[in-house]
Amino acid sequence: MSANQDQDPAANRKRGATAEKVSALGKSDTPVKPSRKAKSEAKSEPKSEAKSGAKNKAKKKTAAKSTPSAPKQEASPAPPNGAGAPAPRPNPNLEKFVQLDIEAIADNMAQLVDQGRKALAAAIGGVNPDEARSELAANVADATKTLGAVAEYWLSKPERAAVAQADLYKGLSEIWRQTLRRYSGEDVAPIVPSDRADKRFSGPEWNENPFFDWLRQSYLLASRWAGDMVESAEGLDPQTKARAVFYTRLISSAISPSNFVPTNPELLRATMDAKGENLVRGLKMLAEDISAGGGVLKIRQSADQKFELGVDMANTPGKVIWRNDVMELIQYEPTTAEVYARPLLITPPWINKFYVLDLNPEKSFVRWAVEQGFTVFIISWVNPDETKAAKGFEAYMHEGVLTALDVIEKATGERKVTAAGYCVGGTLLALTLAYMAATGDDRIDSVTLFATQVDFSDAGDLQIFVDEARLAALDESMARTGYLEGYKMANAFNMLRPNELIWNYVVNNYMKGVEPAAFDLLYWNSDSTRIPRANHSFYLRSCYLENRLARGEMVIDDVRLNLRQVKAPVFEIATREDHIAPAQSVFRGARFFGGDVTFVLGGSGHIAGIINPPSKDKYQYWTGGPAKGAFEEWIKKAKETKGSWWPHWLGWVTAQAPKKVPARQPGGGKLKIICDAPGEYVRVRG
Repeated sequence: MSANQDQDPAANRKRGATAEKVSALGKSDTPVKPSRKAKSEAKSEPKSEAKSGAKNKAKKKTAAKSTPSAPKQEASPAPPNGAGAPAPRPNPNLEKFVQLDIEAIADNMAQLVDQGRKALAAAIGGVNPDEARSELAANVADATKTLGAVAEYWLSKPERAAVAQADLYKGLSEIWRQTLRRYSGEDVAPIVPSDRADKRFSGPEWNENPFFDWLRQSYLLASRWAGDMVESAEGLDPQTKARAVFYTRLISSAISPSNFVPTNPELLRATMDAKGENLVRGLKMLAEDISAGGGVLKIRQSADQKFELGVDMANTPGKVIWRNDVMELIQYEPTTAEVYARPLLITPPWINKFYVLDLNPEKSFVRWAVEQGFTVFIISWVNPDETKAAKGFEAYMHEGVLTALDVIEKATGERKVTAAGYCVGGTLLALTLAYMAATGDDRIDSVTLFATQVDFSDAGDLQIFVDEARLAALDESMARTGYLEGYKMANAFNMLRPNELIWNYVVNNYMKGVEPAAFDLLYWNSDSTRIPRANHSFYLRSCYLENRLARGEMVIDDVRLNLRQVKAPVFEIATREDHIAPAQSVFRGARFFGGDVTFVLGGSGHIAGIINPPSKDKYQYWTGGPAKGAFEEWIKKAKETKGSWWPHWLGWVTAQAPKKVPARQPGGGKLKIICDAPGEYVRVRG
């Protein structure tokens, strides 16, 4: 000790505390080595203190000689890699976890979310603090219970969990060793190779810089390990496993190092180059998007100001010839001297707006059908407010499809039509056909269904959002407004592809500060619509939860619906990569109709596989007759044809009714023209 330190009261107190710690350690059998600081202090002691210290050392040395030393324990040699290694010991803490009440934890997590929302409401407003349980809280509770079921499987046998943890540790250790070798200058291959399809890590720094390469590999290894844990969990029902896969993917996407400035080399470089201005621009866009969503973040995916309905998109010439509470009916102007006598009625989904079928002149199915000689009618569904809360499937059937048939007959003089339905619009069309068959109405002469489900036993990714708890929370939310907010359905679709439809835009918009490019399909995707409470509740419960139509248990206006009674010929097109209406589900549903069914499988997904014009010469389609046997066997025997399926459909539909008549003008001189296409309902923003 130095003299100056002896005179410092604070130093004396510190020395006293240190002495107590040393004294306590001295009671142990393990010798305590002096720290570097203690050694340096010993060197700086005055000579008198040094001599005293030397005498003490001599006494200690004598005492040490008289005390027998403890025998040395030889370290056991490490077992060779993978051979003779001891089995992992069960961890008692894991056994305690298995005994936890997952239901109670899930409920508390939900309450935590809601209390946080109420605190937020008190701070900034905009959140209803009186909700019994919000949809977000219901989602958190469901995620907790679902992932808890997976955890229970692994922790029910602690040794099984220990082995799984050892696998993860081994992989992460190998990545770390590989990284250290790279830091030392070695050129070694990565443990987790780059995936060119994963755009999150496409920048060169993710591979060239050892630190970011370590981050990338560790994240991907851990994400895949978590996914494997879910897939390998036995005893889970298919619905629980599907939800567990979804939640695991959602969490993995959220924690990717590509989503944060400090752990993303591209964001770091962009921020340094722009001196932080990118973050300022991003925060401005974030504020604008929260404002546009009415207090809820509505992520912009396209430059909305670059498009105008009726000018850049939805611009096929036509007129609105009918309007009621649920729809506008549009008739398009002919471009040929003659048209097929039998008109074409299209029933689009109401979850999004109809102009997905009329995006622009190059991608428009509507314009192409008009050019082939069809008199085309399409329903443009209302974007409902609270006054439409009671409009259910019956209203959409009577005031939508059946009313459209009446109007078409007035406009054209034709009683028979061919009808086409897309997604949920096709589901509505299918149950309308069953209703018409039961009531003796034969006005629909043939049917085309685009990516449409009638059997929901394997309904795809959207089914993970449907259970009793979620429906209860959703019903409570819709009871306050009378409808489902458009952004909620849009968010559900976005969460099915979080990397592409959420985090990609979060990074580019709010961190890079880059305005998204103009893209017509993404503009349409963000142009969401509200859905009446009665309609949405009926659809989710009757179709997704209880599958009543396929079971023959659905009742509309006291009429039991039976698809077997539908004898009109059906053209069913599914798409191979569809996660909304999976091809297997569409294939299975095609068997429920009582007439001739032509099944066709298109390439790509739910939108691109349907909106695939011949001029683009993209993708392919498979034909193989009716939907019989196993879906996989049907594909093996099917014939593949390059390009669009539209010309194949044209041959099928015109062969049934080849007769032509002089071209018809909208309204046929019998109905008053209300306005130009695309009408007014489509312009109402959700």
